[in-house]
Order: sequence, then C-alpha cells, then structure tokens
Amino acid sequence: MILAIGAGLVVWKGKAGGHHNGEISFNQMSKEEMELLLKDANPMMLKRLADDPEMKKQQLDSLKQMLALASEARKDPTVFDENTKKAMEIIESVIWARNYDQTINKDKGPMPPFGFITEDQVKEFYGEGDNLTAEQKKHADEFQEFLDVQLNFARKSKSVPDNVEPSDEEKNQMKGEFAKIKIYEAEAKQKVKANAPELGPDFEQKVQLQIKLQQAQFLSRMYSTDVLAKKAEVTDADVQQYLAEHPELNTDAEKKAKANEVLQRLKNGEDFAALAKEFSEDPGSKDKGGLYENVTEGGGFDKDFEAAALALQPGQFTQELVKTPFGYHIIKLEKKGEVKDQTGQTKQSYDVRHILFSTMVKDPENPMGREVPVNEYVKGKIEDDKQKKLMDDLVASNNVQIAEDFQIPPVSDEQMQEMMKKQMQQQMPQMPPGAQTDSPKAPKDAKKPEAKKPEPKKK
Repeated sequence: MILAIGAGLVVWKGKAGGHHNGEISFNQMSKEEMELLLKDANPMMLKRLADDPEMKKQQLDSLKQMLALASEARKDPTVFDENTKKAMEIIESVIWARNYDQTINKDKGPMPPFGFITEDQVKEFYGEGDNLTAEQKKHADEFQEFLDVQLNFARKSKSVPDNVEPSDEEKNQMKGEFAKIKIYEAEAKQKVKANAPELGPDFEQKVQLQIKLQQAQFLSRMYSTDVLAKKAEVTDADVQQYLAEHPELNTDAEKKAKANEVLQRLKNGEDFAALAKEFSEDPGSKDKGGLYENVTEGGGFDKDFEAAALALQPGQFTQELVKTPFGYHIIKLEKKGEVKDQTGQTKQSYDVRHILFSTMVKDPENPMGREVPVNEYVKGKIEDDKQKKLMDDLVASNNVQIAEDFQIPPVSDEQMQEMMKKQMQQQMPQMPPGAQTDSPKAPKDAKKPEAKKPEPKKK
C-alpha cells in the first residue's frame, strides 16, 4: 500500500534519508518523509491507516523490509554490478522526466507520456548528418548504453532470448523515448535550479523520494530473486526433519491402513461407486462415485495416477494402492478412447473413478485455505520461517529505521464522499465510443427515458 500511494512519494534530498557516497541511502525514513509520503494519498487509504493500527504496522514492516533488501543488495557485488548501477541511473532519469511531464502538462488535456515533445526536438537532441556537436554525439553514446542495459536485463529475465536483437523499428522507438526522457530531465533540473514557481514548492522533494523508493523496490526485487530465494531454499532433509518433529502431520500409516481395508472389500466384490461415495476424501468426485469423465492424457492429473489408470483395461481397478502427493488412491478405469489435441496430435482419453484417502493437511492459521499435500505444506512453513529470520536479520544488520510518530492527514466526510463518487463512476458501464441507437434523436428538452434493466440470465 505504501508504494501504491502514488502521488505522495516525496522526500527531502540530503535529509534523514541521506546519501551514501553520492547515492541515496535506504536505511532511514524520517517523520517529515513519512508525512510527505502521505500528503496526497488516496483518502480511503489514509482512513484505513488511521483506523487500523495493525495494518499500519504491517505496512511499515513491509517498507522496512524493502529498504533492508535494497541496502543489502548494494553491498553485494553479484547484484550491484555495473549493469545495475546504470539501471539505477535510468530509473532516476525516468522519474525526473515523468514528474516534470505530469506537472507542467497537467492542465493541457489527455496525452501519452512525453506527448508534448515534438519530433523536431528529438531530431535536435541527436542531430543529423556529419556536423554533430559533442553533446549530440554524447547523446548517441548514452542511448546505446541505455539500450544495452535494457537488453541485458531482458535477457537475464529470459523475456528476450540471447540470440534475438531488437528490430530497427523497435530501436527507433526506444531511441525516441530515450530522447524525450533526457529532454524533460534536463528541463526539470534547470527549472529546479532556477526555482521556477510552476513546479511548486515540493517538486524536487517529491522526485527525490520517488527515486529512493523506486530504486529500493528495484534492488529489493533483484536481491530477493537472485540471493534471498536461494538462501531460503528447503531441502528434502529439512522436510523430513520437520515431519519427525511434528508427527501429528504424518497420517500416512493410518490412511494407508484404511485404504487397504477398502481395497480388500473391492476384491471381495463390493461396488466401487458405492464405496467411493462412502469413503473417498476427494470433494470433486465423491458424490459422483469417484467419477471423472473425458480426461485427456497429460491434461493435468498426477502422472503416477494417470499411468496407473491407463495401464488398466475398462472395468478393472488397481490391485495395489497408488501413492501420489495427495494420498492413497484406488483407481478404476471405466472407458478408454482417443482424441486429438489443439495441435492435431492424437492422445488417449478416458473415464476414471477413484477413491482417495487423503494425507493432505490444512494450515491451522488459515482456516479459509485449501488442503495441500503435507510435503508442500511443510516446505511452505519452513520457507516462511527461513524468510522471516532472514528478513529480521537484514533489517537489524542494516539498522533500518522508520519514524512512527508521523501524523496521518485527517480525511473529511466530503473527501470520502468524493472518493466514493469517483469509484462508482468508474464502475458504471460506459457506452462504447461511436455507439449509436436505432431510435431517432430526441428533442433537446425531451425527458430521457429510464434505462431498461437487463433481464436476469436463465440458470
């Protein structure tokens, strides 16, 4: 929520947040920063923060964790390399430019970002022909650096294959965007230096904190993905040790014994569907006698379950229990056929019944959650514990301090009513652009008919 506040992302350059070797420090947020952060926030968010101390604490804890991750990332040379440093500079340029664009053009009507910068300005930025100034040559070099940084991150994230280069059209589009960013960044800094009144008293402060928080978010995401996730990995040995310490979670022997009892009753000739209705713990098929119809091979069923089902002939059931992460199954094949998938490939299809004796568990701390395989539940618990300890250690070791004595701006009834009005307007269906009715236009003074209510859909 703190990052979603949007327009209120502000800070004083050089004050409590400070700078570290010419870079913004991520280990502190002062009272003044927090109050400016909330200055233009959504009234509904402000009211929730004011009314719910626990939610306020959670938001501050999340902010602390993000800043701690960012601080730690900057210490790690595997994360904070030259490419990352260049990306941080790009973030700074974009935030200067976007804030400047939104400030000076806010009353000029709808327009895409940087839409008021002309093509002539872009051409002047790079120059044409052989008679280029030193500044224009520098701009071309900076764009190439910008492009390389973007490609490096795209390839690292696998969103762009290593052997794919952007087309000339894509390069030209990026080249234009880069020029517009740098043009507005330069204008913004010139006007800040000249104390231009049209920017308002808090413009630079807003830009600086937005840079701080966006860079922190960027670094924290990188550190979480590249470093923290590996430190919090859970091994099979970790899971087995946890189960040994919490034997109440391991219902394997009990469920296996019950499953074998029912399997013997099937071998003695009892009806499969009737026993499924009585004993199966699969809510999706229990009431249908354990039946799933028109299942396609490879369509999402557990691979061991499917292999056992397809090894049967119609009318047969498994003579041994089938173990999957969900528990113990007795499986009966009802019908087998063939079907073509979307690619035209022929695959087997089948109808199958099963009786499940579930070894899954539900998180007692999340009563509304679904049951999950016990190994998945244990792995999640261990990961959560590891991540919490890692985060607590990072916050402490980086000495992240966030002021808690800040004042939340009061929200008036008028502000809340206006917010609710805007939300209702956004939720109301709109007539598509250019849509026309078949009826003739009514006179200007004619009373508008009431909108016809849509008929309820038949179930």
